[in-house]
Formats: sequence, structure tokens, C-alpha cells
Amino acid sequence: MSVSALFTDLYSLTMAQGYWKNAMNRRAVFEVFFRRQPFGGGFSVFAGLETLLERLRELRFSGEDLAYLDGLGLFEAPFLDYLGKFRFSGGLWAMDEGTVVFPQEPLIRVDANLIEAQIIEGLLLNIVNFQSLIATKTARIWLASGKGAVMEFGLRRAQGPDGALSASRAAFIGGAFGTSNVLAGKTYGIPVLGTMAHSWVMSFPGEEEAFRSYAELYPANTVFLIDTYHTLKSGVRNAVTVGKELTARGGTFGVRLDSGDIHYLSVEVRRILDEAGLDKAGITVSNDLDEYIVDTLTRAGAPVNVWGVGTQMATGGGDGAFTGVYKLAARDDGSGGLVPVMKFSDHPEKTTTPGVKQVWRIKDRGGLSLADILALDGGEDSGFPQRGGRYAFWHPQADYRHFYHTLEGSAEPLLKPRLAGGRLVEAHPPLRAVQRAVQDGLETFDPSYKRLLNPHVYKVSVTEGLRKVKLALLANYLGEW
Repeated sequence: MSVSALFTDLYSLTMAQGYWKNAMNRRAVFEVFFRRQPFGGGFSVFAGLETLLERLRELRFSGEDLAYLDGLGLFEAPFLDYLGKFRFSGGLWAMDEGTVVFPQEPLIRVDANLIEAQIIEGLLLNIVNFQSLIATKTARIWLASGKGAVMEFGLRRAQGPDGALSASRAAFIGGAFGTSNVLAGKTYGIPVLGTMAHSWVMSFPGEEEAFRSYAELYPANTVFLIDTYHTLKSGVRNAVTVGKELTARGGTFGVRLDSGDIHYLSVEVRRILDEAGLDKAGITVSNDLDEYIVDTLTRAGAPVNVWGVGTQMATGGGDGAFTGVYKLAARDDGSGGLVPVMKFSDHPEKTTTPGVKQVWRIKDRGGLSLADILALDGGEDSGFPQRGGRYAFWHPQADYRHFYHTLEGSAEPLLKPRLAGGRLVEAHPPLRAVQRAVQDGLETFDPSYKRLLNPHVYKVSVTEGLRKVKLALLANYLGEW
């Protein structure tokens, strides 16, 4: 199925026509990076790569698309003919989906002609920014739960149908063990989960009848919603009555709390269930949970077996966007090579780092991640890194901040080829393997980077060679004034 290449910003098309008309459609290298951690956190999770690669392979301008563009009165007929043959035929390098990532480092490198690279900008950022935001939020909630069972059920609060599907996928990557979204289950192979709504309970004359009817339908695993009327005086009592009948027939059940003081109620419900001999019955909780609430309840010892998280997980909660950007890093020098370029800015945070780069994750002998290093892919940094070598690494923006490190552990290159000539280099890993990569990757970082409040700032630095290139461009630019 084709994907409309109209899913782009208008300036991408107006610039593309300019490149075409001025015979400027030469090779260029763009990079995707983000400027700050969402949620005030210490890490993020890179997500959306498989979705992006599949969309790029299907990207087309249909006849209807071209007719619409023609009606805008902005584009020449020969340029529209060119767009009619448009396919992404470039190369793309990226980190593994599920990699733990940090600001200012390239997550993706696009190596293509200017028109292709420009047209895909909006699609690329839309996919990667949203899925990385949701995967990061979910990983924070999963860690806050003590790496417990977290369920995603944010479909009804997500940003439209596509947002709901993307959120379910990204939440699974971030650590959710299942989703309520049935279409996401079919599309991505994610386990689908659910309990019941209050409307089920209210559709019967009494709570006990509602529970009994549901248990007869789904005896293998049913969850009773016990807060429709009164959690302790009726809900859990009726759940005990029906639960005993169900377990006597070999069935299993649990209960769900969706309102009230979750800590107090979960403790009381657990006591009542245990006293009734139903110690195997689990407790699921929901009610607008986020990582801070989950962390507080976990630390307080609330006897929760499953955390149901909707709005905060599927939307990103209070931090509604991932700050990923797409910037030109190198362009054709007119003779078949590439020349580094950079954006200057009065705001140091918005000054970019030039050149075609690789990101190296430096670890100690025990496998603990110490820093991510941006190095030129060749040129000034040819031969980097060497085991046993002592290097100076510099802050990407604050030139006076640097540290020295002798490489005694490993140095892993994070950017790997994904598309070559517009074709997949290798098959996508299963989604569950991506989820596992997130969890394994988080284990390689000190807990100080993962705490919710005031996390330690992980080092992202540049090599001496890359710093020299950046300073030379800066000196050349300032010399023009």
C-alpha cells in the first residue's frame, strides 16, 4: 500500500522545486537529533524506526496528489512530472530501535539527494518524535513499577486513530506487556488485554449477578471491576462470593480498582481476598496513573499486580512533544565529496555539530555505559577509537567543558545502515526483541541516570577532531563579519 508523499510541510516541496529548477539536486546528509530530555528525565528511548522504514519504502505521489499540488498554483508542470516518479532511493543509517538515547547525538542519518532528503523530513520527525516520546514515558512508568506488569489502555485518549496505534506500538517497546487496543494487537502482534467497564456492572440488577455472568463467559481469566458502587462494602465482597465459585470450578480471577485511595484500598482488598483464601487473585489498578503515582505506590508497598495506564502513557502526559529536529550536516562539494556544514545561532543550544558522524557508546570493563562520543566518520577522526588510547572529549556546545578518558572497555558504534538505495539492508527484529533491547539497555546505565527527580546528566561529547572542524567553521563564519 502506498503512502502519500503529501505528508510533508509545504516548504519541503517549495524548496524541492527550487533545488530542481536550479540544478542543485545533489547529495546531502541530514541528521536527526533531539535537544532535551522529555519529562525532566535522564534518558529517552528511540522508537519508530520500523514504521519509518516501511513508510519510506512506500512513499509516492499519486495522480490525485499531483492534481492537488497543481491546483495550488505553486508548481511547474515539469516539476510535478518529476514528483510523479518520486521514490526514496537514498541511504539511511540509524541506531537500533529501542536504544537508550540522549540529547545532541544523531539518532538517524539520511544520505540522499537534496529533494528526497527534504521531502521526507516531516514524515520522519512525525513518526520518530511521537513514538520515542511514548516509549520513553512507558519505560519511566515500567521502572517506577519496579519493572512490574504495566498495561496500556489509552486508545480513547490518544491523538486520533493513527496516534492510538502508534502509541500502543511504542508503549510495548517501552515496557508495556499488553494493550487494550485490538487493532494494535492484530497489526503488531501485541497481547490484547481487558477487564470490564462500569456499564457492564450497571446493566445488571446487582453487582453479584454482573460478576457471575462475566465469570461464566470468561472462566479462564476474568477481572471484576469492584468500585462501581462501594469498593469495600460491596465490590470486593461480591467478588469474593463469585470468585470462590469460579475457583472451585478451576477458573481464575482478579479484581480492578479504578478510583479512590489506591494505596489504602489495595491493602484492604488484599487483606479481604487473603482472608477468604483467595491469595492467588491479583489486583489491577488504574485511575489516571503516571510514573510519579506508580513510584509512590510501589515505594509504599501497595499490593498491586498490574498497573493499567491510559492517558498519561498514550499521550505523553504533561510533556506533549519530543524535541527531535532534522538538520543538514554535510553537502556535496561539487567534486563528488562532502563538505561539513553547520547552523549557527544566537542560542547555543540551537547551534548544530557539523559533518558526517558516528556515535560511539563508551563502556567500562564491566559493561557500564560511561559516555556517548560523536566522532567524524573518517577524516580528522580516522582510526578512532583505539583500545588503550587516551582521548580528550569536549562538550558539544560549551567548548570549555571537557574530560579525558583512557579507553579500557568497549566502544560500540550505534549508527548502522538500514536503507541502501532505498532498499532494506536487513529484516526488522520482532517487536518483543526491541522491547527486550530497551530493558537490557537500561541495565547498562547507573541508577542515577534513571531516577525520576534530578537525574544525573549523561555525557554526550565530541572528539578533538570533530571539535576542530566545528571551530574552523565558526572562525570562518565570524571572519566574514
